[in-house]
Amino acid sequence: MKLRKPLYFLMCLSSVAIAAYAVVAYAAFPLGSLVHPDMRTNFEQHRAIVYTHIFASCLALLIGPFQFSTQLRAIFPIWHRRLGKIYLCLGVLLGGVSGLVMANTAYGGIASNLGFGILALLWLYTGLSAYRSIRIGDINAHQRWMIRNFALSLAALSLRIYLPLILIFGLSFSFWYPIISWLCWVPNLIIAEWLFNRSLSD
Repeated sequence: MKLRKPLYFLMCLSSVAIAAYAVVAYAAFPLGSLVHPDMRTNFEQHRAIVYTHIFASCLALLIGPFQFSTQLRAIFPIWHRRLGKIYLCLGVLLGGVSGLVMANTAYGGIASNLGFGILALLWLYTGLSAYRSIRIGDINAHQRWMIRNFALSLAALSLRIYLPLILIFGLSFSFWYPIISWLCWVPNLIIAEWLFNRSLSD
């Protein structure tokens, strides 16, 4: 699927912006200082897992958009493959496993546990499926799985759009956070499927 230039530019800009925000937020400030007070203790108790997840997710956000560039793939096919391996092994694998661990203790109870846990499992599954597809030379299937996978990577972006809205509108954090644990990725996946199916009909 070839993204239209404005959409592709927006995806690149958003991904880099969120990765930059995460680097600043977690490198320049004490761990948990920029999250809701109810989540700070949990972050402090799982420092290694949190930092691993942040590092891996930032890597995925920085590399992912450029893997969809047809020009870069054509001019630098070797780098496309190398960056793809880094994206899947360091970004998705580390990010997915650490995300799965974090989901087990996520704020918001069972709804948040399931929301973030299923997100992590699907991130891992779509990444593995993308890898297996390219290994057998099925480029179309590889592209489809990578679209789904990066749509899940963009849950990091969605999450940081929804969370400030809770504060802006004075909504109940304890009520909305479990809902956002699903809202940050389910619509992304639906939109990815819609865009892909639309491209087939064009």
